Amino acid sequence: MSREEMDALARERLVGIARGWYDQMRDGIVPFIRLPTRTKRNIAYDDASEVWKYGEKESTRAAANEKGAVHLLKMAYLIGFLKQQLVENRSSTLRELYYISEGWKKAKFAAQDESNLLIEDLEIITEVQREAFHLRPEEDGASIFGSLRIRETTRRGVKEMHCQDDVGEAGYPIPNNVDNLEFVDHDAKFVIAIETGGMYARLMENGFDEEYGAILVHLKGQPARSTRRVLRKLNDSLGLPVVVFTDGDPWSYRIYASVAYGSIKSAHMSELLATPQAQFIGVQPSDISDYNLPSDHLTEQDISALKAELTDPRFATDYWRNQINLQLEMKVKSEQQAFASRGLDFVTKEYLPKRLSEMGVI
Repeated sequence: MSREEMDALARERLVGIARGWYDQMRDGIVPFIRLPTRTKRNIAYDDASEVWKYGEKESTRAAANEKGAVHLLKMAYLIGFLKQQLVENRSSTLRELYYISEGWKKAKFAAQDESNLLIEDLEIITEVQREAFHLRPEEDGASIFGSLRIRETTRRGVKEMHCQDDVGEAGYPIPNNVDNLEFVDHDAKFVIAIETGGMYARLMENGFDEEYGAILVHLKGQPARSTRRVLRKLNDSLGLPVVVFTDGDPWSYRIYASVAYGSIKSAHMSELLATPQAQFIGVQPSDISDYNLPSDHLTEQDISALKAELTDPRFATDYWRNQINLQLEMKVKSEQQAFASRGLDFVTKEYLPKRLSEMGVI
């Protein structure tokens, strides 16, 4: 679909919401919208797409009281702003949108979290992602380094570059809108998504990408949507296996889960964002004892997070139950850079090749 066609679709879907309210009022019905309940109790595994999606539980928001009326008022103002933005071919950040609402009187957002949630509501109702509304986040996507040639369509024309030969040490920065990105050719065997910048730089310095035919993707912690979409695209369009290399703590396990299964917050976009075939190659609790890695004691927040993951359907496998229960018994966590205690080359010469071989990736 061309950009012009996507803009037209986004406008039509947005106006369709307002048209629905008009029809409701014309028929004597109090205006309302229905949305899926966004909790972990309302996500279900979809066998066809192999990702987690929202289930059948819904909540209704209606203008039957002041709170509901104000909610729909804010959505109406937001729809009007986005429609005009599309007509003028402009764009804005999520943060700018929050400040723009300052002039909307009673429709003003109390905090950015509120405007972010309302945008997600519109994505769910319209089945169109926020990038189609010409909205972009403050955070950028991360970066890629490896034997991959890409072609990107920008406002200044089409650019083509190689993600090893034509980029600096930071790699190629992933754009916010991945729809403008095309993979031209590659000479890679797999993709390794890396949580921390330090480990990304270590693999790059040690020549891991060249020795093993790896495309390195820096996640920058919890990955942005654009980063997750690139991983899905690399897996889908190029058929490359994806592995996720993180720290060994509950928050890092959730980074893997967001890549492989999708996040609860964006379950309405799991088919675009999640890579179901992605495998976990991060620091396992068993690695901490097997390799005698330096570690830190779990905090109360860590323990609570691990226990919550035991009830999270995305971690409902024997592997994750065993690893999480082991970590609760050990009461420690460790970072991926802790492998440096065994030498700067250990992670690329010993640990990763061994794990990748066991997985059948190399």
